[in-house]
Amino acid sequence: MKINENAPVKQAREIKINARPEQVWAVLTDVNRWTEWNKKITKASMQNVAKSGTPFSWTVNGAKIKSVLDTVSENHIFGWSGTTFGGSAIHNWYLQPNGNETVVKVEESMEGWLVWLFKSKMNSDLGNDMQYWLDMLKSESEK
Repeated sequence: MKINENAPVKQAREIKINARPEQVWAVLTDVNRWTEWNKKITKASMQNVAKSGTPFSWTVNGAKIKSVLDTVSENHIFGWSGTTFGGSAIHNWYLQPNGNETVVKVEESMEGWLVWLFKSKMNSDLGNDMQYWLDMLKSESEK
């Protein structure tokens, strides 16, 4: 599922990680361990294997989110859509091998009445949160 290019909140970031895509993938797709390396996520639970259609729930920055995996292409794309009070989002991760490294790109769009109301602050916060998540993913994947 592609992000909504016309959404009021939309961000994209990327980072180079000194690890193979398989290692980055293992860290990124283990939803139940997100809280161990991303301190902004206080709860994360996925009961089934990571495949398209799998639901999971998580809490980030105090917001409880119900999500469903939309795109799962092993070692390449990991994406979901989610809803929370007053908004919905589409979030995608892309892993591109680069020798012994991996270029990771993340993008997200958010919309809904609450998102429209606070779009300027939410755009800024989303950009900062994405960079933090990338930095933490890099740190965990390079261990």
